[in-house]
Amino acid sequence: MSEIELAVIGGSGLYNMASLTDIEELKIDTPFGPPSDTIMVGTLYGRRVAFLPRHGRGHILNPSEVPYRANIFALKTLGVRYIISVSACGSLREDYAPGHIVIPDQLFDHTKGRASSFFEKGLVVHISMAHPFSPEMSQVIAQSCRAAGGTVHEGGTFITMEGPRFSTKGESNLYRQWGMSIIGMTTSPEAFLAAEAEIAYGVMAHVTDYDVWHESEEAVTVEMVVRTVQHNTKIAQDAISHVVQTMDEWAGEFAAHQMLKNAIITDPAHVSSEIKQELAPLIGKYLA
Repeated sequence: MSEIELAVIGGSGLYNMASLTDIEELKIDTPFGPPSDTIMVGTLYGRRVAFLPRHGRGHILNPSEVPYRANIFALKTLGVRYIISVSACGSLREDYAPGHIVIPDQLFDHTKGRASSFFEKGLVVHISMAHPFSPEMSQVIAQSCRAAGGTVHEGGTFITMEGPRFSTKGESNLYRQWGMSIIGMTTSPEAFLAAEAEIAYGVMAHVTDYDVWHESEEAVTVEMVVRTVQHNTKIAQDAISHVVQTMDEWAGEFAAHQMLKNAIITDPAHVSSEIKQELAPLIGKYLA
């Protein structure tokens, strides 16, 4: 199989591109169970690209049920070094309007009990998450979204709520007081796991609504979210195509690719051979 460096995690419709050829489906198992779905791999402008529907085809997994660890681990085993996360989000700012695209630079985890690390059971790792998204990847995504004709905002804090319900007005107004910019249900722990897997990860967040805080706008509904996502699918596809077409210009060694270098705190002598073997795609270059 040709090298697969880039992966897209998002809705299942993203890979319905006329320019995507030589498509195959890969069924991968991981120490954390199966991913959300089979991974679709196709050739886009001469490069093999992986597409993983986060909620499974048919949107059968709610945000709390998504197997985040299995998803990221499976992509790592394929050799993926860069991930574009395509997500729907609600806006907590007046200037981030429905239909706009936000490339956040910060993340606030407000979920409840999701497994957010690969490392446990005798292996302790403390990664730095001061910058939860790869700055280089975020810049590439922003430039490509603009090239695709999107209205793009760079920066802002993305708060992840547990879901699957939407916010109450009290919650939404509190998040605004906290200084949050956009809200969604899936970026945590996905971003943290990508960091542990040393994959450069950036988010293309499509604003679907003003959550429920905006008094002059209708409250968020599923119909509203689906309508905006469908409208923005073409922009997302064109942006992904632009990312692929320009990879020779931007691809390289990013800080995200060395996240574990000084993060493993457990004495290697105390790490079992079983854990070393199980997590070899993640730690093999550090713990032989």
